[in-house]
Amino acid sequence: MNPTFLLGGELEVRRLGFGAMRIVDDPAEGVRVLQRALALGVTLIDTADIYGTGRSEEIIAEALHPYPDGLVIATKGGLGGGFQARHRDARPERLRQACDESLRRLKLERIDLYQLHRHDPEVPIEESVGALDELRIAGKIRLIGLSNISVDQLRRAQTVARIVSVQNEYNRGLLTSEPVLEACDEDGIAFIPWRPLGEGLRDSVSELRWLLDRSPVILAIPGTSSVEHLEANMRAVA
Repeated sequence: MNPTFLLGGELEVRRLGFGAMRIVDDPAEGVRVLQRALALGVTLIDTADIYGTGRSEEIIAEALHPYPDGLVIATKGGLGGGFQARHRDARPERLRQACDESLRRLKLERIDLYQLHRHDPEVPIEESVGALDELRIAGKIRLIGLSNISVDQLRRAQTVARIVSVQNEYNRGLLTSEPVLEACDEDGIAFIPWRPLGEGLRDSVSELRWLLDRSPVILAIPGTSSVEHLEANMRAVA
């Protein structure tokens, strides 16, 4: 098993990263988890503006800024939260605003990987991805990814911009995104399964090893709010 992946042909990351959704449960512990993750060799941290209504991004900056060389931070936009009127909001104007807000919270000038969190049925995916490509050209985004999409949506997005990653729910007990994984494998696109441990019926190490052995394009990002659980997960690549 190759332990690393060249994201977008540009950024080398370890294939076992960290998902930062749960660090908002206990921010102080979240800081410790993030710092321990880096000490254990994690080079990819995935978050989203909706996690804790931006709090996850703030905790990442609190724990890790100034960021070490080689650390790749990925975030997402396109889902509403808090008091926003729309549950899905991938209008270009909203994505531009969301990107700026994430840059501020993360204390970054450019986001390594910015992902459309979910396709907005009221906005053609080409329009949403086109807005992300404009942000890339403006220097606010380095690489573009998608989340919660079908093969058809991936192909449509690829007519507008270069897509380097897809993040869909996928685990041993839920293989509905197998066609998407196959498309990613074919194109050399990173496939980032969310909820990688499924129902948690098996031990995390065996589940993560199963994923990493499934395809060389899979980047697993198990999340936790506990240092102990993090250390257990990282044994999957020991």
